[in-house]
Amino acid sequence: MPRAAVMTAPNQPIEVQHLPNAPMEAGSILLETIFSEVCGTDVHLHHGQLAGVPYPIIPGHVSVGRVLETGNIVNDIEGVKIQRGDVVTFLDVHETCNNCWYCLVAKASTRCPHRKVYGITYSAREGLLGGWSEQIYLKPGVKVIRLPDSVPPERLIAAGCGLPTAIHAIERAQIELGDIVAVQGSGPVGLNIAILAQLSGAGGVIVLGDPPNRLQAAKEFGADEIISVGETTSRERVEKIRALTNGRGADVTIEATGVPGAVREGMQMTRDAGRYVVVGQYTDAGEVSINPHLDLNKKHLEIRGSWGSDYSHFYKMVKVLAKHGARVGWEKMITREYTLDEMNEALAAVARGEMVKAIVNPKR
Repeated sequence: MPRAAVMTAPNQPIEVQHLPNAPMEAGSILLETIFSEVCGTDVHLHHGQLAGVPYPIIPGHVSVGRVLETGNIVNDIEGVKIQRGDVVTFLDVHETCNNCWYCLVAKASTRCPHRKVYGITYSAREGLLGGWSEQIYLKPGVKVIRLPDSVPPERLIAAGCGLPTAIHAIERAQIELGDIVAVQGSGPVGLNIAILAQLSGAGGVIVLGDPPNRLQAAKEFGADEIISVGETTSRERVEKIRALTNGRGADVTIEATGVPGAVREGMQMTRDAGRYVVVGQYTDAGEVSINPHLDLNKKHLEIRGSWGSDYSHFYKMVKVLAKHGARVGWEKMITREYTLDEMNEALAAVARGEMVKAIVNPKR
């Protein structure tokens, strides 16, 4: 039976267990895991900060694997048959109904109440439904994308969930050529946003964050300016952004911190009639007060939320990596590769902010 690293309950040690394979259904796929990732969401899961999680779970919601077996003929979205030996990734969101008001009227499938997510809302009792495992069982209907030869597995997993999340945020931001973009947060999502902002034609990208290793990564990935939040006050950061933008503020600011206090600060560092996108508030970390007159209405500010990602963002992720991957070198984000037996250590390191990107190799 395959080995898997199981999160049995919040704040409990990760346990490596042997779990049985599910019988192959028509339309299903069995993968041998090549890489999975450890991200901030996994830390939130371990701290019990997400509602409705059916512990025990196998974490790891974005993964790369090699096809071991398929249940009859399975085709990808292009109509090409998925075959044994193919290296693929897959959309972690599954069971989106395409039948509810959000799917059909609002065209916002990320708000579908029926959606489930590999590594987050599937229990380990239901099968190998997370990436921290030697094998992953893809249920019928899971959307699979074959990796082209130009996208090695380590490049895809280095981009991880941060890249499709960033693609969605960039779509919401509607960056125009020459825009000055401020990115709050230098974790994987913030770094991917900084990269995509440049690819979108931004006239300048400013990254605010910490610790130093992540800020250094932002600089290496092309950020024009970096600002340490640990060495500055909120007022100083807002003034610094204004000083870099002829006193106006950033044309577009994107929040990717998960810190509630960053939201008001981001509103203040965005220019009048600018756009502010919030993508980092994935868990309920508390409230923050704003002045509706000064921070919002008088500024004529546009604020947009960005929640999750859908298939289009995963599809675009692979296209972006195929086109720009060799030049950008996403794999430079990887700080360390962990084994299944090291997942407690990996979670702790990610929680402390020591990693730019931690990945899992279940076969090590």
